[in-house]
Amino acid sequence: MFDIKTSSHASKREHYADLVTQARSILAGEPSLIANAANFSALVFHSLAQLNWAGFYLFDGTELVVGPFQGKPACIRIALGRGVCGTAARSRQTQLVRDVNAHPNHIFCDSASQSEIVVPLVKADGSLLGVWDVDSPVTDRFDEDDRAGMEALCAVFMAALMP
Repeated sequence: MFDIKTSSHASKREHYADLVTQARSILAGEPSLIANAANFSALVFHSLAQLNWAGFYLFDGTELVVGPFQGKPACIRIALGRGVCGTAARSRQTQLVRDVNAHPNHIFCDSASQSEIVVPLVKADGSLLGVWDVDSPVTDRFDEDDRAGMEALCAVFMAALMP
């Protein structure tokens, strides 16, 4: 069994660095997208405070479809360009939304969500795998340190899928 380690005294950057190390460990040698996505979601969800959803939307060639996640049931399909996830997928840029109520393109899958960060997952050949989506019930939960940390975690996730 894998034990999630957290330190309440670490800075946010140190905590993300530790999560990157843990992610490398749990993903090492496992090529299964679903297995890795499930464990990755659990690792992040149970390691970071003030989250109410953490998971994947995978691109099926037409739209984003919910994949492995932790949290309440979610929207199942999201069109490219729609919502924060669809915007991240289309633009291939991380979306950091400090207040979803002020975001005109936000999709309310869970009314408890107040802030969100979404990282696009792009394969080495430039094609879209999907997005990594994390929600919080707290406004202003995510900042630039979270952006850097989530992008570093997603780089580890993507590297684990490469042959």
